[in-house]
Amino acid sequence: MIEISPQATPPVCKVLDYGKYKYEVQKRKNEAKKNQKVVEIKELKLRPMIDTHDYEVKVKQAKKFLKEGNKVKFTMRFKGRELSANDMGRNVLDRLLEDLEGLCKLDSAPKLEGKQMMMVISPEK
Repeated sequence: MIEISPQATPPVCKVLDYGKYKYEVQKRKNEAKKNQKVVEIKELKLRPMIDTHDYEVKVKQAKKFLKEGNKVKFTMRFKGRELSANDMGRNVLDRLLEDLEGLCKLDSAPKLEGKQMMMVISPEK
């Protein structure tokens, strides 16, 4: 027996099959899980001395990922002497933000970790 409305006089109760009730609750939970959208993080790797066409291809890919509703992680890799001039890499990432303006918001600003500089953006609602 399950109490439906305890405030009523007399209280209203209902005879219920508990196994069937548990089954229905499980079905509702599974249905809610189906409708969820999982946000993926797509990674695009760049170099500080990137050429214009390569840069345009990366921007195009980033736009595609953002339109699908995924986050995009840009990884700038430095080799050798490039690490001492990491402002070039930061300039490329800043240029990316300008080109993707209106489509995305910045989740984590560009930060240097070892020989890589990373930045994460997500789509604007």
